[in-house]
Amino acid sequence: MQIFAGQIRFGIHSGPQGTTFADYLDLWRTAEALGYDWASVFDHFMPIGGAPVEGPCFEGLTLLSAMAAHTSRIRCGILVVGNTYRNPALLANITATIDHVSNGRLELGIGAGWYELEHNQYGVPFYTVGRRIRMLGEAAKIIRSLLSEPRTNFEGRYYKITDALCEPKPVQRPLPLWVGGTGEKLTLRVAAESADGWNTFLIPQADYQRKLDALAAHCRDVGRDPNDIRKSLVVPALVGETEAEVRERAGVAGVEAFRQRGVVGTPEQIVEQLLPYVKMGVADFIIGARAPADRRSLELIAQKVAPVVKAEGASILAGR
Repeated sequence: MQIFAGQIRFGIHSGPQGTTFADYLDLWRTAEALGYDWASVFDHFMPIGGAPVEGPCFEGLTLLSAMAAHTSRIRCGILVVGNTYRNPALLANITATIDHVSNGRLELGIGAGWYELEHNQYGVPFYTVGRRIRMLGEAAKIIRSLLSEPRTNFEGRYYKITDALCEPKPVQRPLPLWVGGTGEKLTLRVAAESADGWNTFLIPQADYQRKLDALAAHCRDVGRDPNDIRKSLVVPALVGETEAEVRERAGVAGVEAFRQRGVVGTPEQIVEQLLPYVKMGVADFIIGARAPADRRSLELIAQKVAPVVKAEGASILAGR
């Protein structure tokens, strides 16, 4: 993703569940005012992560278009569209439209889809993992073509597109396409073939390096430089000004329990936890901000973590 080459970006990933439209919009506007570079929705039709499924959950792409219309600077992302929910030609047209709404700020993330309950409730076939990822691979090629070529013809194992139009084209040429997921054999192959960026959630460094090695192997197979694929991590974070505040904010669960799934500590400690991932090639840190968002952590990261990581990280990336 050459337009951001050498830059470290910070963002928020705010799954739109358990919230109102007004509160959600306020979160995005707050992130923009704090200087974050990115905000993203997810693509689910009911709450995830242990929240009651009967709770409120806004549809992702519709909400993303609204957020794009109500902001002016921040990049507008979705991590990630469940490929099984929409025909890829339809998704390409939605994508181009939202890019115009945002005046060229959209970044599209796509994944294979995983939430079986949604599929069952809405009558969407829930195929095997392998088939869903192979469908994703075909969809990525179709979306790429529709967003850039005058007409698209494609006949694969799962999709057939005939002399298809997608007009107007996006404002961005090309529009950044992300692939999300961790599967080393199939998902990372799709990323190597078609993606500008690869996204996953924070995982231990040794596990992440194994994924990077798998991605690099696929890139060699398809003739790409793995450094041309931008890397991003969605990072749960708990931050306090002092260690005493961190312990207080961690509550009865404790600091160590949170450390098992994210980064935790003072701003200085968070910097120390993120920079090793920059050395591994990560350029985007997307802070988890599902409702109720931890606004104290978001403020401290924007004010005291992001500036340091951006300054030191840019030097690290330049030396890779």
